[in-house]
Amino acid sequence: MRAVIWFVLLFVVAVVAATTLGGNDGLVSIYWAGQRLDLSLNLFLILLAALCALLVMVFNAINALVGLPRRAREWRVARRDRAAQAALREALAQYFGGRYSRAQKAAQRALAIQADTPELVNDHEFGALGHLLAAGGAHRLQDRAGRDRSIEQALELTRRSPPARAAEEGARLLAAEWALDDRDADRALELLGALPTGVARRTHALRLRLQATRLGRQPQEALKTARLLAKHQGFSKEAAQGLLRSLAFESLDGARDVEQLRRVWLQLDALDRRDPFVAARAASRAARWGAGDEARGWLRPFWERLDELGADERAALSLALAEAAPGIGVEWLPRLEAAAQAHGREPAMGFAVGMVLADRQLWGKARRLLEEAAADATLQPAARRKAWLTLARIAAEEGDSERAARAYESAATLA
Repeated sequence: MRAVIWFVLLFVVAVVAATTLGGNDGLVSIYWAGQRLDLSLNLFLILLAALCALLVMVFNAINALVGLPRRAREWRVARRDRAAQAALREALAQYFGGRYSRAQKAAQRALAIQADTPELVNDHEFGALGHLLAAGGAHRLQDRAGRDRSIEQALELTRRSPPARAAEEGARLLAAEWALDDRDADRALELLGALPTGVARRTHALRLRLQATRLGRQPQEALKTARLLAKHQGFSKEAAQGLLRSLAFESLDGARDVEQLRRVWLQLDALDRRDPFVAARAASRAARWGAGDEARGWLRPFWERLDELGADERAALSLALAEAAPGIGVEWLPRLEAAAQAHGREPAMGFAVGMVLADRQLWGKARRLLEEAAADATLQPAARRKAWLTLARIAAEEGDSERAARAYESAATLA
């Protein structure tokens, strides 16, 4: 097809030339120093075109000759640039291949080529990536001094060039990750805190913050970060629920008195306070410090909807209520009787109701429930031991020393 087009164009040129130059009746006279030269118009035009072509060729030759040093310099720079790029790619391949010493040497070679080439020195993004790879290799080789020196040089280069801002974010995230490897939570949090807001809310940054806050024993901050991660779908639903629950447990276990426990409970998210396991944990700790009324207040909303909860959740709530039984009011009795009728076969439920009845000195009903709970091997040993001790106290109150001795003996076997 291309040959056909050229053939048609050749015919067009021939037709135009024949039309314009076919007459040849024009004359061009040139006068110079008393001499006259007559040329046909066609010949004059041909000579003029040849002269223009010759001048263009001469100018191009002179330009090529004058620009030869510049082109030679550009060629040398391009060759060094290709060498630096090849060294950087080699460093990246060696790093991912686990050859950290070779990766570090290749990155340093790329940086040396850049430093020896003035035209490449201003490529701050290239330099930052080279320093990051060198720092990564040094970190894997346990060269913390070299790593810190390289990471600082990378950060310094990124501050000079706005296009290298992405490299700065990567440098800070890597530095925070390495600080966590060094078990330095404060350094990791400092680096993460220097990130822009948008970067700090990325999933990877949130994961690093979660690790740092847990390492630094900051359960409240860890809980907030974990909730953000769950919101961004950083975990599966089951994993997120388990992690949030364990972090809430850590926050509650970190309280040293009732006032601090109350502050921690109020600082928890509403979703955490609606978790039966978290409420049971908080109520148990409050009951151990003698704040039974507050513990029962935290448990009451769950006891009003026991049928909506699972067996494990009811067991946790029952054990927590058993700890908060001392001083319980009579208003709980109808609720507990209904719970015993609906879920009386669950050992933890029977244990909790029995402990409450024993506290209210309803010995007969309490004895039956506690004996069934104490004999159930699926109940926690600590709860069974407490049931036997309560049965011993009931027997002592009724004057049956032999039964009290048997109950104490059974409790001793569970110690």
